[in-house]
Amino acid sequence: MSDTHLTQLGRRLARIVPEGERKRARLHLLDWLACVAGARDGEAGHLGGAISQQGWERATYPGNALEMDDVHRTALLHPGPVIWPAAMSMGSASMDARLEAAVRGYEAMIAIGAALDAHHYAHWHPTTTAGVFGSCAAFGSLIGFAPVEYTNAMGNAGSVAGGLWHMRHDNVLTKQWHVYHAVRTGRDAALHVHYGATGPAALLEGPQGLFEAMTQQPRELAGDDAGWLIHEVSFKPFAACRHTHPAIDAAMELRAEGQLEAPFKVETFADALTFCDRPDPKTELEAKFSLQHAVAVVADGRAANPEDFTEDAIAALADLRAQVSVSEDAEVTARYPAHFGARVNGLELVDTLGDPERPVGEERIVEKMHTLARWGGLSDSEAKRAVGLALHGDDATAIDTMLEEWLA
Repeated sequence: MSDTHLTQLGRRLARIVPEGERKRARLHLLDWLACVAGARDGEAGHLGGAISQQGWERATYPGNALEMDDVHRTALLHPGPVIWPAAMSMGSASMDARLEAAVRGYEAMIAIGAALDAHHYAHWHPTTTAGVFGSCAAFGSLIGFAPVEYTNAMGNAGSVAGGLWHMRHDNVLTKQWHVYHAVRTGRDAALHVHYGATGPAALLEGPQGLFEAMTQQPRELAGDDAGWLIHEVSFKPFAACRHTHPAIDAAMELRAEGQLEAPFKVETFADALTFCDRPDPKTELEAKFSLQHAVAVVADGRAANPEDFTEDAIAALADLRAQVSVSEDAEVTARYPAHFGARVNGLELVDTLGDPERPVGEERIVEKMHTLARWGGLSDSEAKRAVGLALHGDDATAIDTMLEEWLA
């Protein structure tokens, strides 16, 4: 087998996962559980509960429904909702084995996602395109793959990668279907290789491979043998599209200083306008993808929690939204996606709360768990249960049981 992108990545995935990475993974596990808890009583949560009896599979649908799932900036994707169901999907695996599987899943998904270019992002949903590789790596880790098996499985998973962005134009559950598809497709690819299937090692760079079909200027895979990419992942403190977070963050800084006054002028990067220039949102989903609504939320003294993007909030904030103007700033765009920034009424933030440069600690993620549990109709005791299992527990099957109960 020649030395291709996937063979190199396969060797990286086979490395030993140190304790520090397992500890970091626990924070992402808790963050994912918080997102599931918050969306459990919504449309995505109900659908997830209907499709399976297994907790990990039920959780594929609500994991990204609130737009609060973790994110990698340069790869422009959300690893948590794809990786955790796959990493939790082998009932006999220990907690350490599942945490290691998640670290490997994050590694593969981010490494390949970061190689996809702006052309890809304009048409394809990277969370599902790269997600099949991440799910495949996570389940392969649980099986105990050697490098060649990772390579074969990722080659097959990537051969059916996809997920078109067109669903952004409708109020539908296609984004959640994409997550389910990535989890199941990657997992099945690994399982089939375990039983003897083989796959194309040059699937990424080959003449009819993924890069040729889906990109114009592919980049190098992210990462190397010196560390693990899970440390580059950002946590999301606000219940809206990640592209709105820089504007929310800057507006909150101004509000804290008593200087957030109308009219509100937002200058941000081009993709933020492409995805989130919505002056008149009608639905909860549209509000989460509206820069105008996001800034109005802050101007009204709110915390940008899920309740601030409901239809009631949309109606209440109409006058404030009308005072928000948005435009691209070339300097902000030039720094993107390495830095997600924005300027609001002249105050510029280069990086956003939750990014590695401005990290949130364990306390903030625990608080997020409690906030979203309440939004999802769960008690504080259930939030504490999740915190204990994710951050300190060794009983991995108890998490699956908890998810089955949440999504029954």
